[in-house]
Amino acid sequence: MNWYVIYTKPKWEKKVAEQLAEAGIECYCPLITQLRQWSDRKKKVEVPLFNSYVFVRLEEADRNLVFQSPGAVRYLFWLGKPAIVRDEEIAIIKKGLDGSGSCDVSVLPFKVGDSIALDSGPFSNQTAIVQEVNNTHYVVVLESMGCVLKMRK
Repeated sequence: MNWYVIYTKPKWEKKVAEQLAEAGIECYCPLITQLRQWSDRKKKVEVPLFNSYVFVRLEEADRNLVFQSPGAVRYLFWLGKPAIVRDEEIAIIKKGLDGSGSCDVSVLPFKVGDSIALDSGPFSNQTAIVQEVNNTHYVVVLESMGCVLKMRK
């Protein structure tokens, strides 16, 4: 079984994940907690880490089952085929959002273009390239995941 990425209607990520779970389809919608402010109050809310995306794990033959949910729009495609997410990448996302593990951060004098190996935390065993060095932060690119991290000094 492979992990696929479903594109959903805007703001439907949690609803689609709930509907798919009720239908017996293994799915994962990574959520983060943010502090939102309204005119009269502040509140912590859980929002999806990836807007309009839900990960589903199923067999190739069962791919059409996800469209039982009215919020599921289509699959995300890469090079003309449905994009497949590796189990390791899902595990990295889960580990990163877990928050139970602590990581040691040491800031060394890096310069733009340096290739660094992350040896602790949720992105351990990943290679990153320093993209920006500032007085307050570093910006690094995780090559294997195609994402950018901003780290404070």
